[in-house]
Amino acid sequence: MDMESGRCSMQKDMVKSDPLKEYEQIFKALADEKRLKILHLLADSPLESQCVCDLTEDMEMAQSKLSYHLKILLRAGLINQTKKGTWHYYSLNDENISAVLSDGIFQNPRIKRSSAGK
Repeated sequence: MDMESGRCSMQKDMVKSDPLKEYEQIFKALADEKRLKILHLLADSPLESQCVCDLTEDMEMAQSKLSYHLKILLRAGLINQTKKGTWHYYSLNDENISAVLSDGIFQNPRIKRSSAGK
């Protein structure tokens, strides 16, 4: 966790040496209806970030199950986490989401055309 900003950067856990693995992790995170609903709730929220307690209520899901889905989204770099007191607050990682939605996979300069078929 970055102590200055209070944000947890799980994206550092992603395999940086293989961009295709990064995309695989992102698309796996997006391939679940519950995680898409979490992203929708965060995007639709009038607040800058949402408390896990509010998300638990909105998702009608046990906190342990919600935490599992949040962890996957966090590792994929799609959301940010901030701790305030005993609660965790979540927000969209707009920069990463925009990059995934606007950039083509093969426009990434770290991915060579020849590695796409491997």
